[in-house]
Amino acid sequence: MRPRNLFWLLSILTTFLVLSSACVPQNTTPPRSLPEAGAEAYVIGPEDVLEISVWQNQDLSRTVTVRPDGRISLPLINDVQAAGLTTEELKNQIAARLKPYVEVPNVAVIVQQINSWRVYIQGEVRSPGVYPLRSQTRISQAIAMAGGFTEFAKKGKIRVVRKTRGATEFIDVNYNNILSNKSVQDDIYLRPGDTIIVP
Repeated sequence: MRPRNLFWLLSILTTFLVLSSACVPQNTTPPRSLPEAGAEAYVIGPEDVLEISVWQNQDLSRTVTVRPDGRISLPLINDVQAAGLTTEELKNQIAARLKPYVEVPNVAVIVQQINSWRVYIQGEVRSPGVYPLRSQTRISQAIAMAGGFTEFAKKGKIRVVRKTRGATEFIDVNYNNILSNKSVQDDIYLRPGDTIIVP
């Protein structure tokens, strides 16, 4: 083969390889991140340990435990309702109560220990009782924590009783749908204080 023909052949081959690689679909989809745990604002509950910090005022700063009645005690303002509030709401409430005593109260509320995340499991499970939660937990995981169902359990008629800011919500769950993957929505995330009733 003549050098000139060889040169043209190599040029055509190189062009073909470049165009072929350009036509291969590239993965331009950004990597999927895990859902952010606790995307909803955390709601303070009884027995949670809170650090209340008032900027440039150590006398008013405290580390306190939320009492069973949902309140905490702080200097000057005495009892403050904490349970049922987010840290932002509690911060604003404390700041408002401190205004008569502090010109510009700059308050921070930090949850040091989460002790109020509990759910109650009743009825036809092998180990009914109160179970602490350390992370986001679905109803299927909670049932497993309770040892699973008894042979008499009506899996299609589970009810979750949830109290939200004074209102009571009833959520019906069909566990058979969870088992058959018909409805992932039935495998709800639990919230602190939820009661699972398995008839």
